[in-house]
Amino acid sequence: MNDTAYTEKAMTMTQKILATKAGLKAVEAGQLIEAKLDLVLGNDVTAPPAIGEFEKLGCTRVFDPEKVALVPDHFTPNKDIKTAEQTLKMRQFARAQNVAHYFEVGQMGIEHALLPEQGLVTAGECIIGADSHTCTYGAVGAFATGVGSTDLACAIATGTTWFKVPSAIRVELSGTPRGWVSGKDVVLHLIGRIGVDGARYKSLEFSGAGVGALHMDERFTIANMAIEAGAKNGMFPVDERTRTYLAYVGAKEPVVYAADPGAFYDDIVRIDLGAVPLTVSLPHLPSNTRAIEEVEGMPIDQVVIGSCTNGRISDLRVAAQILKGRTVAKGLRCIIFPATQRIYLEALREGLIETFIEAGAVVSTPTCGPCLGGHMGILAKGERAVSTTNRNFVGRMGHTQSEVILAGPAVAAASAVAGKLASPEKVSDAVPDRAWLYRMEF
Repeated sequence: MNDTAYTEKAMTMTQKILATKAGLKAVEAGQLIEAKLDLVLGNDVTAPPAIGEFEKLGCTRVFDPEKVALVPDHFTPNKDIKTAEQTLKMRQFARAQNVAHYFEVGQMGIEHALLPEQGLVTAGECIIGADSHTCTYGAVGAFATGVGSTDLACAIATGTTWFKVPSAIRVELSGTPRGWVSGKDVVLHLIGRIGVDGARYKSLEFSGAGVGALHMDERFTIANMAIEAGAKNGMFPVDERTRTYLAYVGAKEPVVYAADPGAFYDDIVRIDLGAVPLTVSLPHLPSNTRAIEEVEGMPIDQVVIGSCTNGRISDLRVAAQILKGRTVAKGLRCIIFPATQRIYLEALREGLIETFIEAGAVVSTPTCGPCLGGHMGILAKGERAVSTTNRNFVGRMGHTQSEVILAGPAVAAASAVAGKLASPEKVSDAVPDRAWLYRMEF
């Protein structure tokens, strides 16, 4: 329970944004509101049915072509005729509606890495996407959450949607991550503590001095997986690191909201980042967590490094630092997915791609690919993968009798070298340099 005094009408970060977007002075948990939207997102899986519903409603124009983003990423490059037709429907709609932010193959990326990179999300905004990991944008101080295709259709038409205002859990962070520990380990540790339904329809709001120790790539990873704890959204406060990042990507001027001192939280979870171990999630739930030392040596068949969770440049740098001068274990497949074309190009310029290929890994164009069991890395019956993706449900990456172990890029890369689940300390004597991995500007 909340162990601090609270003040009536005091609001959390999420509640303040929702109140503003609903044109209200204040809102409270459980209240139903209608809010104006700053951005509406669909992908090649969710947008085509939404377009169908949009047309059934008799709508002819989107509410604002500048506030709609359509990203083909789940099954692109198209894996078969059906997915080609899905993407074609979205492409034709984007052209007919003059949608400003349609990203064709060659310019696209995995949506939740691409939109922040393109400066399309900023602090204080209210954003929905027909994809559950839309909560990623809470890393920059936006309220962002996933919806279904029908809600997407109505939002594209009207520019508004309804919400039940969520209550909140405050996650107080202190300390600094040690060694190879990254944002992925932090969020897996959190989910392991509170469970996959521990934040059901609540806002996870991060605070404390430890926030400053986390770089933007790590905050994106943590916010991305708020949904894996059942949360409606995850949010970080806006600090100088956030502002520097938003300025760098050319985002709109941020509107900064901070929780009121007397805001009520259903619970407070305290995490010392310096005490968080390298953490993995065993099949078949993200909450089934273990410290790497407890489960080293489990046999594996495939390693996946990438996705909207861990396909950013810092993730690739981590993997390259471990793979440099080493080789992927014989009989093991290692597949690496830069999250966007820009990240891919940066990895090329830094020599990371050369490192991966020399090590025996394969590097793919940006795509969601194997994360959802789509393509480019499907598991057969009885196979097990270590993956930096965000879900390890039954059949998530292929056959229902395959398994996925979730991990950060350091453990994933080390496991690729060892040919089994392994800690990076057992593979590399290198000391991770956070200043180099994350580039101190943000």
